[in-house]
Amino acid sequence: MMVLPLPPRITLAALSQLAKPLPDVELHGIDVGWYIVRLHRDDSVSLLVDSQGDTKRFSGTQWVSRTLAPLGFTHGILTWADAADEMIGHPTQPVSAQQRLQHGVRVAFVTRH
Repeated sequence: MMVLPLPPRITLAALSQLAKPLPDVELHGIDVGWYIVRLHRDDSVSLLVDSQGDTKRFSGTQWVSRTLAPLGFTHGILTWADAADEMIGHPTQPVSAQQRLQHGVRVAFVTRH
């Protein structure tokens, strides 16, 4: 069975209908405690969006866990944008999706109420 590539943007409703295998989850820290979710499968990357198509933002990793764990996701990779080099005048090299995931931190989706 061939697995289709992910669309560039995906809602939770569409994510819940994806065929197996589930994509890898990237929790990307963007600024002062805000996170966005990117989903990776093979060479495709999809941004998690709301029903209006706007990027879904989370105020903590626990909210990502509470959202994705019920869909069968067990963990994600925490990545972040590092603007420090750019702020002090050092050039920054583009980072691929694979490099972000390779150097990220694994986060378990365990939700306790």
